[in-house]
Amino acid sequence: MTSQPLFDMTIGGWLEKWAAETPDKEAIVYSDRNLRFTYSYLNRRVDELAKGFLAIGVEKGSHVGLWATNVPDWLTILYACAKIGAVAVTVNTNYKQSELEYLCKNSDMHTLCIIEGDKDSSYIDMTYKMLPELKTCQRGFLKSEAFPRMKNVVFIGQEKYRGMYNIHELLLLGKNSPDDEFEAIKSSVSCHDVVNMQYTSGTTGFPKGVMLSHHNITNNGYLTGEHMKFTSEDKLCCCVPLFHCFGVVLATMNVLTHGCTQVMVEKFDPLVVLASIHKERCTAVYGVPTMFIAELNHPMFDMFDLSSLRTGIMAGSLCPVELMKRVEDKMFMKVTSVYGLTEASPGMTHTRIEQTFEERCETVGYEFEHTEVAVIDPETGKECAAGVQGELCNRGYNTMKGYYNNPQATAETIDENGWLHSGDLGYRDEKGNYRITGRIKDMIIRGGENIYPREIEEFLYKLKGVKDVQVAGIPSEKYGEEVGAFIIMDEGADLHESDVREFCKGKIARYKIPKYVLFVESFPLTGSGKIQKFKLKDIGLQMLKEQGVEVI
Repeated sequence: MTSQPLFDMTIGGWLEKWAAETPDKEAIVYSDRNLRFTYSYLNRRVDELAKGFLAIGVEKGSHVGLWATNVPDWLTILYACAKIGAVAVTVNTNYKQSELEYLCKNSDMHTLCIIEGDKDSSYIDMTYKMLPELKTCQRGFLKSEAFPRMKNVVFIGQEKYRGMYNIHELLLLGKNSPDDEFEAIKSSVSCHDVVNMQYTSGTTGFPKGVMLSHHNITNNGYLTGEHMKFTSEDKLCCCVPLFHCFGVVLATMNVLTHGCTQVMVEKFDPLVVLASIHKERCTAVYGVPTMFIAELNHPMFDMFDLSSLRTGIMAGSLCPVELMKRVEDKMFMKVTSVYGLTEASPGMTHTRIEQTFEERCETVGYEFEHTEVAVIDPETGKECAAGVQGELCNRGYNTMKGYYNNPQATAETIDENGWLHSGDLGYRDEKGNYRITGRIKDMIIRGGENIYPREIEEFLYKLKGVKDVQVAGIPSEKYGEEVGAFIIMDEGADLHESDVREFCKGKIARYKIPKYVLFVESFPLTGSGKIQKFKLKDIGLQMLKEQGVEVI
């Protein structure tokens, strides 16, 4: 299946193509504030910011953190990094202090770009706590004892904070800088260079930086759009966070490679999504199941004309068939779903718009062009026949460059034959579509967020009175899965579930805090003494039923 080509173009090359060919076409629109960037204006702004970055010491290969909701200059920063060969390190907006510090240190971050904060977190305060030297140092002369590689903090906005640059200042710096160095660096950037690093835990351990190239993500975005028959006339409403592959690849790279328009929603709000689709006549919208549920159930839903919609993607967690039916009926769109993982840039398989409703509902489609997907028996390493369950593996242009500074973890994920192991179980049906049946790894997917049990387990071990703990997913109609913590207490300890949640509050991201805390005497074990984590789900459901707790 190689009817579609692969492009050897950089992200900057794609932006410049549309700035030259369709300069007045809208690239980015924020309908709620009537903010509109044409391709020519966006390209000019990106060039100025790229030169501003160079002026403060960002170089080819530097790691630039991006910790923000979907603000207007999020994409300006991404594209500016891409033009000078810097690596945009996307930071989850839900991160708390320890998670932020781990990522900044592990990624060897050079410059961190932040907004004021989100929800109950002040990014400004957290950054000062991490880098107290900012309060007394001159901008550009940061010398951090704990983070020796960190040289700059940039505030994404007009406000001024001690020790930080702001975007306006960098744009001015860039505007007044010569083009020579910028042009020389830009011409040296290859489409096979790393451009984006996203943190994921993979199968075990602490989060690892997944290195993705221009070639990885632009082609994955382009082919995603082709599967939905995108053209330059499409307008995609993007309300999913840009720090995920869903937002930055399946949405942004799709738009960039098709020269169409990205209608942005800064923070998910069903009313803003519905109003943006109505006002801008959007032709596509993306979301995780919970987002579509919120839109359909909004009391003002019927006030909006959504007849311009024709397609979109529902992904991030298991998509209920009844929900897909309602979306297709009430939002006038053919829903598709992409299956993959960050390490696969992220799409491995995708249902096509022309497939039957049943195929688009019940399967995850078939492989992307220029890739191979195989179902491999985890025991024998041999490929499974159609209908036989095994581990879904991928090989092709979309395979990551590796985990940053972690060759051992890279080798554990990509085998000697080049197969990227997903850790997910599934099978290929007689039509060539893939169906997901479960997970080898015990990752929890809650409303599109990937949650890694070991990270929460290691955190909960610090709570006094916890002898042992296992974290597993409890099924939820609303979120797909909720976090369940199964705790064996120390002898004489008297813990309550509220103690556990209170211990977590403000220290780990809200979505990682266990909704269900269950105290047990032991864990189910195999004959060799290994914990059978997959059995915890059923044990949890039974315990909650006995306690009269309704699982929703």
